[in-house]
Amino acid sequence: MESNGESHKLVFEKEGVYLHTNAKRSNQDTTIPGFIRIVERGGEPALEWSPLEEARGSAPAVFYTKKDGEGGEEETNFDPGYEPDWAVISTVKRERDHTPVRETGQWGSFSLPLSELYSLRRARFSLGRNFLVLTSRGGHPLPPLHFHRGGTMELLKALQRYIILAPSPVDARLFLAYPHDSGALSQSFDELQLFEEGSSDLVSRFIQDPYATTFGGFSKVTNFFRGALRPQDAALYPRSNQDSHGHASAEEEPGFELITCGAELGPRPEVQRGEPLDRWEEFLDPEGRVSDPQQIKELIFRGGITPSLRKEVWKFLLGFYPWNSTSKEREDIVRVKTDEYFRMKVQWKSVSEEQEMRNSLLRGYRSLIERDVSRTDRHNTFFSGNENPGLTLLNDVLMTYCMYNFDLGYVQGMSDLLSPILFVTQNEVESFWCLTGFMDLVHQNFEESQEAMKEQLLQLSVLLRALDPELCDYLDSQDSGSLCFCFRWLLIWFKREFSFEDILTLWEVLWTRLPCPNFHLLMACSILESQRGELIGSDHDFNTILKHINELTMKLDLQAVLKGAEAIYLQLTHCKELPVKVREVLGLCPPASSDDDTPSSEPSETEALLSQSQAEGATAAVQSGISCQPKRPPPTYP
Repeated sequence: MESNGESHKLVFEKEGVYLHTNAKRSNQDTTIPGFIRIVERGGEPALEWSPLEEARGSAPAVFYTKKDGEGGEEETNFDPGYEPDWAVISTVKRERDHTPVRETGQWGSFSLPLSELYSLRRARFSLGRNFLVLTSRGGHPLPPLHFHRGGTMELLKALQRYIILAPSPVDARLFLAYPHDSGALSQSFDELQLFEEGSSDLVSRFIQDPYATTFGGFSKVTNFFRGALRPQDAALYPRSNQDSHGHASAEEEPGFELITCGAELGPRPEVQRGEPLDRWEEFLDPEGRVSDPQQIKELIFRGGITPSLRKEVWKFLLGFYPWNSTSKEREDIVRVKTDEYFRMKVQWKSVSEEQEMRNSLLRGYRSLIERDVSRTDRHNTFFSGNENPGLTLLNDVLMTYCMYNFDLGYVQGMSDLLSPILFVTQNEVESFWCLTGFMDLVHQNFEESQEAMKEQLLQLSVLLRALDPELCDYLDSQDSGSLCFCFRWLLIWFKREFSFEDILTLWEVLWTRLPCPNFHLLMACSILESQRGELIGSDHDFNTILKHINELTMKLDLQAVLKGAEAIYLQLTHCKELPVKVREVLGLCPPASSDDDTPSSEPSETEALLSQSQAEGATAAVQSGISCQPKRPPPTYP
């Protein structure tokens, strides 16, 4: 139908679509009612949302959002009184190749051309209403749209007039948008019968097929659907509008909550921890070689290392000593590495004040290091007090690392990685080379682009969605689906979450790289699952979720978290129908390669679960908080 104006055509309109604001304020509501519309402007269809007050008048004027650097400060999601401690990585400007989402109005009215819609995620958690999460092709996030009065089905059907919504095997509730001329994607939802009303045998989930999907389209689509929801599954996703016989009422959108993601996970096994490694010499052959490095790693993974052995064993775990080196070869390594270290140290020590005044980069590194050293682990006696030699060593090792890796230099957070190593080795040269070994594992965390951190948050999202889709839906509904509150955990490997002594144990466990290189992500899943009861059903919004997570510092039981993480790994790996994306994160199969060697500028399917802009919120999130034999034989991990 035609609207009052002559310049646009109103195709679809639905009232009762709300935005939920992040921060609760005494003088403002936290849910903003509005309209969702599909409007043709000059023949170009667009999806628009506007607040109720604005919608009652004439159609809202549409303006482009401000580009980076165009005046004004970017609005944050934090309470005004919440003081950040320190920023780890500065925000990096990104090139935007796609048309930006247009917005106007106090409450973020937006207009998104349907040609720019990349994905649509339709979700529901048992204690809330239906909501949609939209992502544009440029990676721009749109706030979740909460349908308090239903209407998602009608909207999706109206969208099909202009685009094809194809289900993604990565997440059964994620639909990718394609134009109607997408060849193999000509199968619409009507043909797949996903929107049939009242279907009693609506599929409960999609099953990942290794050949099902490439970015350009579907090929060899098999096993696309599997089975109806079993009675025990229905109990996990109760209908809010069922009658006494369990049938959906007229207001209910049939089958909405029945679509789940991931394979059916089996029971989670019980896991036991072991005793710390307390013998070393018996693992050395007559020439001093470690006879069975794998067994050593398994013992360390199971129980850590007794403190008296850490100084020696850490040098193997962090690559200072090769596992197959002899005692004589290790003596030679110490001599060569000592000489190399002091040559690098002399380089920055010999820089005069006049030279440094003309070297802003070195001057900046020195200033940042001095500031961080003055507040790193000062509660520990090795670093406490003024004029402490431990602080001098901390400063000198970090400055020398700048000379060793000048491209990366120093980034806030590195002092947190060095201090436990220096405490254990109590040796300047050994601590430096152990730090370089640690940085070989995590240096990408500190790169300016933040791509590695974004990827890890994506991988964490993949794991958590397979384990607990309802928790993911809840976090999505509170603008926390990016998991940016986990940024600090992943950046410095939980250094601020556990006691200093616990960190020594945790890191040596993680350095074994058992049972998989991404075991730290399983640690994060273990912590989040332990908090689901506190999160789901609460009145937490973005700020209070962030605050709650930060307040877990020093309150977590390391052994319980380790057991939970290993149990999750065993549960997932025992699943016969584990989605490929999950298998990739766990290292059970290599990442899928594209048939086209040309890099695509489009977001990947996994990136649709966590938009790039949401991941950049991790920088803001980290600001808020960064102020032996086992009892039973350990399993052998690949």
